[in-house]
Amino acid sequence: MGGSGSRGAACLPAETTSFVGRRHEVAEAKRILSVSRLLTLTGVGGVGKTRLAVRVAEQLLRAFADGVWLVSLAPLQDQALVPYAVADVLGIRDETDRDPLAVLVEHLREQQLLLVLDNCEHLLDACVRLVGTVLTQAVEVRVVATSRHRLCLLGEYLLEVQPLPVPKREELARGVAAAKRFPALELFANRAAAVVPGFAITAENLEAVARLCSRLDGLPLAIELAAVQMRILQVDQLVERLDDRYRLLAGGNRAALPRHQTLRSTVDWSYDLCTPREQLVWALLSVFAGSADLSAAEAVCAGEDVERVDVLDVVSELVDKSILVAVADGSSIRYRLLSSLRDYGLEKLNELGKAPTVRGRLRDYYLRLAEEYERQWFGPRQLEIIAHLRAEQDNLRAAFDFCLTTPGEARLGLKLVGTLWFYWSCCVLRFEVRHWLRNLALCEGVKPRGAPAKAQWASGVVSLIHSRSAAVLQADDRSGRPVPEQADPPVISLADIVSDRSDLMSFAVLGRVELACSLVFRSSPERAVQLCAEALAVCEAYGEQWARSYLLRTLAMAYWAMGEFDSATTHARDCLRLEYVVHSPQGLSRTLDVLAAIAIGQGAAERAAVLLGASDKIWHRISRGQSTAQQQTGRIRVSERRARKTLGDRGFERAFQRGLTLSTDEAVAYSLQERSEAPSRGAPQETTARAASSGLTPRERQVAELVAQGLTDKQIASALVIAQRTAEGHVQRILVKLGLTNRTQVAVWLTSTDPPGERPQPR
Repeated sequence: MGGSGSRGAACLPAETTSFVGRRHEVAEAKRILSVSRLLTLTGVGGVGKTRLAVRVAEQLLRAFADGVWLVSLAPLQDQALVPYAVADVLGIRDETDRDPLAVLVEHLREQQLLLVLDNCEHLLDACVRLVGTVLTQAVEVRVVATSRHRLCLLGEYLLEVQPLPVPKREELARGVAAAKRFPALELFANRAAAVVPGFAITAENLEAVARLCSRLDGLPLAIELAAVQMRILQVDQLVERLDDRYRLLAGGNRAALPRHQTLRSTVDWSYDLCTPREQLVWALLSVFAGSADLSAAEAVCAGEDVERVDVLDVVSELVDKSILVAVADGSSIRYRLLSSLRDYGLEKLNELGKAPTVRGRLRDYYLRLAEEYERQWFGPRQLEIIAHLRAEQDNLRAAFDFCLTTPGEARLGLKLVGTLWFYWSCCVLRFEVRHWLRNLALCEGVKPRGAPAKAQWASGVVSLIHSRSAAVLQADDRSGRPVPEQADPPVISLADIVSDRSDLMSFAVLGRVELACSLVFRSSPERAVQLCAEALAVCEAYGEQWARSYLLRTLAMAYWAMGEFDSATTHARDCLRLEYVVHSPQGLSRTLDVLAAIAIGQGAAERAAVLLGASDKIWHRISRGQSTAQQQTGRIRVSERRARKTLGDRGFERAFQRGLTLSTDEAVAYSLQERSEAPSRGAPQETTARAASSGLTPRERQVAELVAQGLTDKQIASALVIAQRTAEGHVQRILVKLGLTNRTQVAVWLTSTDPPGERPQPR
């Protein structure tokens, strides 16, 4: 069992500048995606492939029940990380040791979504393997790829993204109003007005602007870089300088200059207009695979040629010149280079002979940051620390890549992996930590020990806690399986741990949680409660939430096993009130499972079924393969067995479906309230529950809703970007499944007041 993904979810970047032109390309891309499942946008660098892909995805959001998702591959250098990156964006948090591509495909098999893979050209083999596998095994997934090269897969449609149209000389004679409709001129005017307020295309400057855009071949990135120079030059001066540069580059033959060389020449020009310090900082910042905050920029750029206090001024100048993009991230500002400009910066850095030194400086900065965060981990800043490290994910990968590809650096890479044990464990990034540990250890021919072993130990003990807890909740007897009386292993007092060793404190608490889970499993819940008491007090005193969530859940489970349901409920709800748990899908789902078991103990079978539905919806979204594996091995929770026995299959499914309709916030609110009624969400959610229990697929539910709105098969096909024959087939299957004979009855059925799960009778 499991819930469908959130309808219309979008993982797309917010536009910081206006989108200009491309109406024909957007329409053509949408048409292609209605008949094909793979569209590759090709074209030279700087032509606007990414912006076009994002715009197409935005306009198709309503057509995909499980959303549209952008995966930026530009920061990656390792082919093996491609499936990890896609899984990470989709929020997949698998806790098994299976192949990441297999986990990804299993997750996508029931999804109806659009996946946008941006910048595939440097990871072509991995992208071909991933896309080919996904399209073969996940039939409701469509893919848009941007690449300078085609993927060469069966069924692939190509759409070459051309430069923006520029008016010819005879078209300029039609006047300013007609010429301004050309996207290249519109883009230049828009970007120039951002640096010269009030700038507009007039009869006086029309010819110069048109000539400038023509010189730049209509390439959007080149036009944007040129427009920034309006701060210091007039349009005529821009044209004159470009003409001089192109004559030198092409030996006087303008036609000999290919488009990719046009962009290169424009970037060269932008580089030449920078001061020596700006040129150097541009090159230094290129070692960041993703965005960077000011602290990171200062740490990497400050050296013999740039003072730390000067970095902010230089960064600000590069932002003003559109070399860097500044993006607000909560209370801080992060800076990033566009992919083409980063590649250029790396080239300059290599020419300076500084690349190895600066990449090492980047690694050292993140190692220091990891060590500082490890010291602070057992305290009140955990959510802030995790949010910052998530923002630094691409740069952490760059640091690991440096350690992996540079002789003699693997040991420090292993140290960085181990120091980040709390990050891997908290964010459930088992795929990635295994990848780096394995490859770095192989590189050095050593076994992980010391700091690297922390990551392995933390992963292992958390897995033990989860497996023991699951075993208890799946047992017929609340107290697990009886075993002979055993003496508890010696447990060190938490008061004896050095206060500034955050890692030791975290490990000591997790060790107690693991032992407490084992005691509950061994029918000794009273001893488990005693074991957790001191640890809980310490966590509360430090303002710590991560380990505390494990303690509270374990205490709730122990009191449940003892039959003290009020105490069990109190601890489980205290767990839900932790901000960390609300932001942790795994923690939230496991807490709902415990509350469902408690509800059964209190005789509230319907409430238990609703909680199980809410829990399964979360698991289904983040780790479909894991919940499926549990069902296939017959490991059903005792709360589900008993709820079914009390309510009957029909009653259980009704309550379970109500749980599936709850959002995360609603599931938490329902869990914290005393009454058993799930919150009412109105007709649309009731409709979803009815449709789900009637056997309609997510796509068929979409079609049924559009039928009820009076849309024809052709209109449905257009709205959902599918072929008309496909829409007709969906309608016929809906009628058969519901036992209806016409479209009007579908509308009546959707708006009926029958209880969820009731099948309408044919009329």
